[in-house]
Amino acid sequence: MHHFLLIDDNLADQLLAEEAFQQLCPDCTLTCVTDGKTALDLLRRKEVQPDVILLDVNMPGMSGFEVLAALKADPELALLPVVMLSTSGAKSDVRAAYTLHASSYLVKAQEFEQFVQQIDTFLAFWQKNQVARE
Repeated sequence: MHHFLLIDDNLADQLLAEEAFQQLCPDCTLTCVTDGKTALDLLRRKEVQPDVILLDVNMPGMSGFEVLAALKADPELALLPVVMLSTSGAKSDVRAAYTLHASSYLVKAQEFEQFVQQIDTFLAFWQKNQVARE
């Protein structure tokens, strides 16, 4: 079973992701949180131990880039794969994500069917390429 953590302040996007995961990977666990501080607290207390983190770029309070920097600066969390998820395909955002050692950058599709295809491709990739972090 695979566990994913979605950090996204947009509840509609969380619901879309939950629906896509239910369709495509009913055995997967998707935990959703609305802000970076909560996510970091849960991860540091080991209340959530995901295989992969999906991280929204644009969030109030702590931006996705700030969350990513905090994850990579923490030796306990640095090896967690982080996929940046954004509506922005701006080169500066993509460059910032990779500079901070994101595993990949995914521009969210606007249509649900296309979003489901993106999640399907994402799940197939991570399930086939998962390696132990121990």
